[in-house]
Amino acid sequence: MADGRGTAEKAGEGRAGPDGASYPRYLPIAEHGLIGDLRTAALVGTDGRINWFCAPRFDSPSVFGALLDADNGGCWQLAPVGDVAKHQQYYFPDTNILITRMLTDRGIVEVQDFMPVLAEGDRQHRQRLVRRVVSVRGSARIRTVIAPRMNYGRDEHRAEQQPHGVRFTGAELTLSLQASATLRVEGRDAVGEFDLAEGQSVLFVLESAETAGGDPSVDLVDAQAAEELFRSTVGFWRQWLSQCTYTGRWRERVHRSALTLKLLTHEPTGAIVAAPTLGLPEQLGGERNWDYRYVWIRDAAFSLHALLRLGFTHEAQAFIGWLTNCLRDARNGDHGPLRVLYSIDGHADLPEHVLDHWEGYRGSAPVRVGNGAAGQLQLDIYGELFDSVYLFDKYGAGISHEAWTDLCAILDWLLEHWDTPDAGIWETRAGQQRHTYSRLMCWVAVERMIRIARRRGLPGDLGRWMSVRDAMYHQIMDRGWSEQEQTFVQRLSDEAGQPPESILDASLLVMPMVKFLSPDDPRFRSTVRAIGANLVTDSLVFRYDPKQSPDGLDGTEGTFSICSFWWVEALARTGRIEEARLALEKMFTYANHLGLYAEQIGTTGEHLGNFPQALTHLALISAATSLDGFMS
Repeated sequence: MADGRGTAEKAGEGRAGPDGASYPRYLPIAEHGLIGDLRTAALVGTDGRINWFCAPRFDSPSVFGALLDADNGGCWQLAPVGDVAKHQQYYFPDTNILITRMLTDRGIVEVQDFMPVLAEGDRQHRQRLVRRVVSVRGSARIRTVIAPRMNYGRDEHRAEQQPHGVRFTGAELTLSLQASATLRVEGRDAVGEFDLAEGQSVLFVLESAETAGGDPSVDLVDAQAAEELFRSTVGFWRQWLSQCTYTGRWRERVHRSALTLKLLTHEPTGAIVAAPTLGLPEQLGGERNWDYRYVWIRDAAFSLHALLRLGFTHEAQAFIGWLTNCLRDARNGDHGPLRVLYSIDGHADLPEHVLDHWEGYRGSAPVRVGNGAAGQLQLDIYGELFDSVYLFDKYGAGISHEAWTDLCAILDWLLEHWDTPDAGIWETRAGQQRHTYSRLMCWVAVERMIRIARRRGLPGDLGRWMSVRDAMYHQIMDRGWSEQEQTFVQRLSDEAGQPPESILDASLLVMPMVKFLSPDDPRFRSTVRAIGANLVTDSLVFRYDPKQSPDGLDGTEGTFSICSFWWVEALARTGRIEEARLALEKMFTYANHLGLYAEQIGTTGEHLGNFPQALTHLALISAATSLDGFMS
């Protein structure tokens, strides 16, 4: 480039906002909070901007997408005019209602953001994004700009003045914006500016016209109704959280993670998405930018485990219902009867394409929609799935005859194909390999089916199942163990007696968690030492070394937060309790100001990857509850 600076560097520069204040083009990923209505979610920056919102579902095209293109993605600005000395953000206690406070030389302004949820399974649910701005102390002049850019900014729309707001009409989506302040149309955007005296407030409600329940132009929410909506939403979240059975040392952290996992559930179907975002980079300026707004069997199974551990059986029941429908439609093929990921509706066709008109977060292109991993073979998902079903059958309502029949059919396929090379848990794009973790989780799948059959007296070919299970065990012990390095390694050797490649993989920290080995086994203890010496920096853990194990992608990545929490559990299980506690406390310092985590943490503490990430929060729950047990 002419000035010698890279795209990612220039993309981070500031610009003047419509109120005259200076805004950074991109906030750090961690400078956001999440709100949602169990159908979709929005990210709200600490500066009051809504930078990400898809409607009406998590996987719908974006309405506000400035998170991935500051100029062309669209956003909703709401802030005092002039400079703000300090921004603060917190959740209203025990809820997913987000409060953003802005301190100016004239006073304090508070923006309350939430998406109302009034009852579980509410068939009359109206999807509304509510913003209430209040002058808490002093007076303030507020300016707002609502600039939707529909279908990832690819569709044109028109903005029309309405008696109580503005109507945005696009090719596929129509939005009604109601406000208790006067708005005007400027091109395809809505703009408003108003004064607030101390104690005064203004309300905004953005809603899909299709769900508005009558003529939205006269359906204005007044101050009293807004307060009732706020209180009802507070009541919903607190009632839900009251079911949590965890009362240990890190209750606040665990509760926030549980509330975050709940936000990532799609209540109408029971699906659990991996994250509400797409395209956030694992390396700034790099190509590792994926769409995570789908249901990964692995992530959802781990989430089910975490929710069951805390006493949330309703969510587990709903996900099992979603899963049962997927199992019923399972067909054997090149990828087996299960796919790695599904849409919220349970479809497996998720072609990956690039939004080449967007620059990406801080210049991190390409921005991908869909996910090519849907076409990969990843054998570990069978173990994670069967383990979650086992736990649900043991601690939940129990699986049905139809579900057992479907599981047996899937197990029959796995018994024939478990020794096939696959892409592995980390979804590498460097070709299929014989991954040790994949074999480990195949062992889990068969072992859990044996347990269910014995405990429930269900029919199954136990003799065959045990024979294949034992063959898996011996293969891992004989070909996944490096005698020279004294550690389990990422890939199996080609044959017994031949030393495997000495590539470490943090996923092998779960061996005692899935009951494959005792934590006191010398081989596992030695593996923990090797991982600690080579993949751990402070409490942060890399999943593997891409220089030793090329994954088919350019660039590097940060430390993987789920591995960092697995590290805590591994330390605890091997008796290193004080080290485990210190590592956990250090990991808490890497959370953002709200207790949320992205997928990865960079070596300088920055959040990387999609945000917030279900895998990270469920691993936090597992680590905290496990360590509590060891310390009791």
